[in-house]
Amino acid sequence: MSKHLRAARPAWSQRGVALGLIVAVASLLALAGTASAKSSTVWLCKPGKKPNPCMADRTTTAVTYTGVSERHETLQKPVKAGKAPIDCFYVYPTVSTQEGPNANLEIEPQETQIAIDQASRFSQTCKVYAPMYPQLTLNAIKGVVTPENALKAYSGVLAAFLEYMHKFNKGHGIVLIGHSQGALMLENLIKQQFDGNAALRKQLVSAILLGGNVLVPEGQLEGVTFQHVPLCTAATDTGCVIAYSTFLKEPPENAFFGRPGSLLLEGGTVPPGSEVACVNPTLLKQQAGAAGNLLPLAPTTPFPGTLGEGTPVPSAPTPWVETLGAYQARCMHENGATWLQPEQSPSISEAAFEDLATHNETAVELIGAEWGLHLYDVNVALGNLVHTVAVETQAYGFEA
Repeated sequence: MSKHLRAARPAWSQRGVALGLIVAVASLLALAGTASAKSSTVWLCKPGKKPNPCMADRTTTAVTYTGVSERHETLQKPVKAGKAPIDCFYVYPTVSTQEGPNANLEIEPQETQIAIDQASRFSQTCKVYAPMYPQLTLNAIKGVVTPENALKAYSGVLAAFLEYMHKFNKGHGIVLIGHSQGALMLENLIKQQFDGNAALRKQLVSAILLGGNVLVPEGQLEGVTFQHVPLCTAATDTGCVIAYSTFLKEPPENAFFGRPGSLLLEGGTVPPGSEVACVNPTLLKQQAGAAGNLLPLAPTTPFPGTLGEGTPVPSAPTPWVETLGAYQARCMHENGATWLQPEQSPSISEAAFEDLATHNETAVELIGAEWGLHLYDVNVALGNLVHTVAVETQAYGFEA
């Protein structure tokens, strides 16, 4: 797969990124009690809201190959979802290109598109709530992130979650979904709201925290990041965490993800014996070193603004492309690093895989080895994650 890596680097490539983002965010828990949660939330996605990007068209072109490289494209029209019995609370990653350290709450094209790209597919299994929040902007994380900036971002997420629980939850099971900065915000939310609250933990169906370095003691399911919220060991587990960061090969020593003590995330300091969690979303039951088939779902709409510059998208007459049978993935643990590694499936020919690359349907390392496939963390396994939430929902229903 490495032959398909591209040298293109979007304008937002953060080579001079500030160090120790989690260190700044971690100070939130000491300060959060002073944060105001009174302001009314601006909702990016909420049931009944119009427009609602989390209810975007899910029509998909499914791509398969037979023989050496015979390509087949099949139109998949979405089945109308029934009444969802659980809720999903989604916090989006760093997308704001505003000048200040914290974004305002204006819904811009970037927030709309990232909700479509990462959250809308979950609407077939849950009611999706996604708040706007004063996130740390791309400009901020290239420079200096202060605890005050981080607290402002987290306070927006906390206020939205408390409003959601008060006005909309009504005892429903909850799936938390976050990527990158969104995952960091939810890690702190879990620490503050769920980890020490057994009643609220019973409502937690799962937490999908991608590209955020959830830490556990080596070989353990909980500890370090969370004390009472373990990693998921099977698709039928509930009250647990699905976490990984995606790389094509072993993350380099200076990787921002996949290694404990990341200068970007933890500021270089973590408890001895810690490792980064990897839960393989392709497996119904976790098994060390096992590989399963990935179900990548890629949007065909280019991402707006500087974030999308140099980022290839597949071309199809539908909003989505699903590539079937091309990839598998396994969790890797080597030399102190832990990561999810997509690989060419043994069932697809080299010629077919080359053809996928010409259609922009292979994973591409765009912003440097230290980032790996960070931009693809969600979409490379989006079909698997949506399926897992459906399985978890059934399991949660029997347990609740």
